[in-house]
Amino acid sequence: MTAAHRGQWRKAPENSLAAIRAGFADGAEIVEVDVRLTRDKVPVLMHDATVDRTTDGTGRVADLTHAQLRGLRLRAGLGGRQAPLTGERIPTLAEAIQTARTLGLVNLDQAWKDREAVWRVLEETGTVRNGLFKSPAPVPEVRAFLDRHRGALYMHLVDDTNAASVEEFGRSRPPAFEVVFDDVRDRVAQPAFLRGLRATGRVWFNTMRNDYAAKFTDEASLIDPARGWAALIAGFQATIIQTDNVETLEAYLTKGVADAVPPGAVRVQAENYAPGGAGVSYHDTDAGNRGDGPGRRGDHVDVCDHDGAVVVCWMRGAEWITYGVDVPKDGSYTLKARASSPYTPAGTYRIAYDGGPPGRPVHVANTTAHYAFALQDSRDPRRLTRGRHTVRVSLEAGAFQNWNLDYLQLEPVGP
Repeated sequence: MTAAHRGQWRKAPENSLAAIRAGFADGAEIVEVDVRLTRDKVPVLMHDATVDRTTDGTGRVADLTHAQLRGLRLRAGLGGRQAPLTGERIPTLAEAIQTARTLGLVNLDQAWKDREAVWRVLEETGTVRNGLFKSPAPVPEVRAFLDRHRGALYMHLVDDTNAASVEEFGRSRPPAFEVVFDDVRDRVAQPAFLRGLRATGRVWFNTMRNDYAAKFTDEASLIDPARGWAALIAGFQATIIQTDNVETLEAYLTKGVADAVPPGAVRVQAENYAPGGAGVSYHDTDAGNRGDGPGRRGDHVDVCDHDGAVVVCWMRGAEWITYGVDVPKDGSYTLKARASSPYTPAGTYRIAYDGGPPGRPVHVANTTAHYAFALQDSRDPRRLTRGRHTVRVSLEAGAFQNWNLDYLQLEPVGP
C-alpha cells in the first residue's frame, strides 16, 4: 500500500483538500495529514505549530480561532515565505475526512494528544473506518482508548526505545506497526522482529528522510529501487510505504520501474560532470567541497546528499560546470534540470553546447523546499547531431543563486 505524505503536495498545498484528492487520484490507498486544534478546539489540518510556513498569516494554531484560520490562504507545495499563494484554505478535519470517505484511509498524524476531539469528528461524520490513529504511547493508554472507542483503527509506532511494547499487546495486537530505524543494526530492523510484526498485520515504513528507515529513501529509490523501496519490501517485510513520490512509487509497484528515462532521452547525474578539473570541466568560487555528499577527490565542486539525492549544491554566481552527453540520433533537444529551491527567484543559468556561445537566461523555479526536486524545462531547444557533445551550465554572475541540481536530462522535441 502507498501512503501520500501530507497528501500529494507536488500538485497542491500540503494538508489541503486538493492534496488529499490528488493523493488518492495518483494511486495512494492512504493519505497522511497532520491534525491540530484551534483556540476554539476545532481540529484542522496543519503540520507546524504555527501557520507561518504554509499560509499568508502568522501565529500559533492554538492561539487562532477557526474563523481566523479560514481567512488565510495556503501556499503552494511545502510552503515557505516565498512560495506562491493559492486559492486553497486550511481545511477542518471534518472536511478532510469527508473528502476521503469513499476514497481511502487517512493517517491522522499528531492527533493522538487530541484523540477525543478527533474521535468526535469521526463519529459525527460517519468516518470511523477512514481515520487511522497512531502513537508510540504506553500500551495501557492505547488499550484504554481502544476499549472506550470500539471500531477505532490504530497503528502503533515502534523504534528501539519501545520495541518491547509489541509483546505487551499480547494476542490483541494492532493491525499495523509503523517502524522507525536509523541503523540496520537496530533491534526493530532485525528479520525476526519484523517477521513477528508481519505475522499479525502490516508493517509501515517512511521513506521521505534518511533517518526514518536508515537511508532507504524515496530519492535513493529513484536512482535504484534496490537502494530504497525494493529493499524495504524484500528485506524488511514492508507492506505500507509512506512517500513524497506517490506517482513514482505507484509506477514501481505496478510496473517495476521507478524514475525511468524517457525514450530517446539522455540523463546525466549532476555529480558526474566531465573530467579535467578546475578551469576545464568546472569553475567553483570557493575551495573544497562545502557539501556533505561524495565529492570527487581533489575537486572543489560542492556536492550534497539530500536524503539520497546526490546533488551539486551551494550554487554561486559566475560558477560553471560541464557535462558530456551521448546523443542517440540527430534531432532537436531540450535540456531539463531536476532542481530544487525554496526561493523566488532561485537562480539563473545559461546553456552552451560544444564550446559555443551560451543561450538565453534560464530561471530556476521555486519548488518550495531544498529537498523538493522538480524536472524543469530550460525551453532553449538546440539542434544536435548523433554522437558525443558537451553541455556547459553557467550561473549568471549578477543573479541570486541558491538551488540544487540533481540531474540534467536532454530530451528530444522533434525530428
